[in-house]
Amino acid sequence: QVQLVESGGGSVQAGDSLRLTCAASGRNLSYYAVGWFRQAPGKERELVGFVNWSGSSTFHSDSVKGRFTISRDSSKNMVYLQMNSLKPEDTAVYYCGARPGSPVTSARLYDYWGQGTQVTVSS
Repeated sequence: QVQLVESGGGSVQAGDSLRLTCAASGRNLSYYAVGWFRQAPGKERELVGFVNWSGSSTFHSDSVKGRFTISRDSSKNMVYLQMNSLKPEDTAVYYCGARPGSPVTSARLYDYWGQGTQVTVSS
């Protein structure tokens, strides 16, 4: 079992930055691909991006490409989501998910989830 805890959310102004952290316990997160997803009220959970088990490969969705960066620190058992130039449309609850093997785009294929952290961006 992998337990995930997201942190770092908050309320910011458009153009500000936040760094979200996904901290793992229970198992070494290095064995898992990790995805960041977000869910706004009334909308489906959507992929923000993912990182493979080694950190050598990342993917970012078009809506965040160039503004958000996913990285991981295996020594700390953590994965990060650096969010720059935040926009009001980035407002959502952000979740990290983990799965063994390769990262994938579908949230349904991730086995472990954190409780989420709220990000609110005002204009």
